[in-house]
Formats: sequence, C-alpha cells, structure tokens
Amino acid sequence: MSAFMKPHDAAGWATLLLAVIIILLGLPLVYMGAELAFLGGSLYYVACGLVVTAAGVLMAMGRPLGGLLYLGACAFTWLWALWEVGLDGWGLLPRVFGPTLLAVGVALCLPVLRRADHARATTVREVA
Repeated sequence: MSAFMKPHDAAGWATLLLAVIIILLGLPLVYMGAELAFLGGSLYYVACGLVVTAAGVLMAMGRPLGGLLYLGACAFTWLWALWEVGLDGWGLLPRVFGPTLLAVGVALCLPVLRRADHARATTVREVA
C-alpha cells in the first residue's frame, strides 16, 4: 500500500499538486535558512522550512494535519513579518504574499484531505 494519496478526481489531483509545490518550496527554505543561520541570521527560515516541508509531505499522504500545519506556519509567518517590519505594507508584501496565496489553496483543499483521511481510516479498519 502506498503512503501517498491516490487522487480520483480533479480536486484530489489539485491537492496533490499543491502538496508537491509546498514540498518543493520548503526544502530550499531549510537549506538556505541553515546557511543564513550559520552566518548569524535568524533561525526562522530553518524552522519554517522544516514545518512547511513536513506539511507538504503530510498533505501528499492525504492527512488534514498537513494542511493545518501549513496554515499554522502561515500564521506564524504573519506574526514574524509584523514583528520585523510593523505595518509597512511594502515591507509586508514580499514576506507574506506568497505564503498567504498558498494558504488560500490549502484551506480550499482541507475538505479533500478530510475525505482522503476518512477513506484511508475506513480501509485500515476493513483490513483489520
């Protein structure tokens, strides 16, 4: 049995595609965040990259926890950005625009993830 969800419709494929995009954005965030941290910079990028990558993997597995984890990372990103630049719109834009766009997609995918998780749990119960 595969650990990843098996999409059966367009919404399932869109969810899986979004999960892959999130993974592909999280991995460089971890690597480059580690480089920045070694130079004395913020650990935010490493921590956020790890959470975002884990969220993408969980979403690809059809787990709603992945979506909730990403939404939590996005909320944390907003708090970090507000702490760093205040209410300066031009300063906030590059820090929160992309993560917020992805968060809208993740929020729209939560029902698909819940259905996938329910189907997985039902299958596991039938096997047992």
